[in-house]
Amino acid sequence: MTMTLETTPLVLPTTLHLTTPMPGLDEHTEFEVSALDESGSLYALRSAPEGARPVRLFVVDPEPYFPDYTPRIGADVHAQLGADQLRVLVVVRPAQGTQPPTANLLAPLLVDPATGAAVQTVLTDDWPLRAPLGRP
Repeated sequence: MTMTLETTPLVLPTTLHLTTPMPGLDEHTEFEVSALDESGSLYALRSAPEGARPVRLFVVDPEPYFPDYTPRIGADVHAQLGADQLRVLVVVRPAQGTQPPTANLLAPLLVDPATGAAVQTVLTDDWPLRAPLGRP
């Protein structure tokens, strides 16, 4: 079976359903997705389950910012999401004072664009946890 990562312009479903919670966010498995700019390059993921504190994460398609980013995604992740084609997103940490925003290239978020099923995976390759994010 051939598995690919989707590279067409970023279009995300309106809701993501994490098959496994992200580390430290055990109660957050459902995220509403909203574009934060007209070009559709920056998205917010919001989760507010009853009885838990609300969470907002920022994500981008890494390709315009990190064209050499080629994460090796195992067949087990494709099987977990039940998809042959996945979108790769990276979580962005907003700028802190004089520090630029950074992207987590070590633990991308993988999304089945057809169903909204998603999982964050930690790669075995040596990618940075906080890669400075420049303009595309």
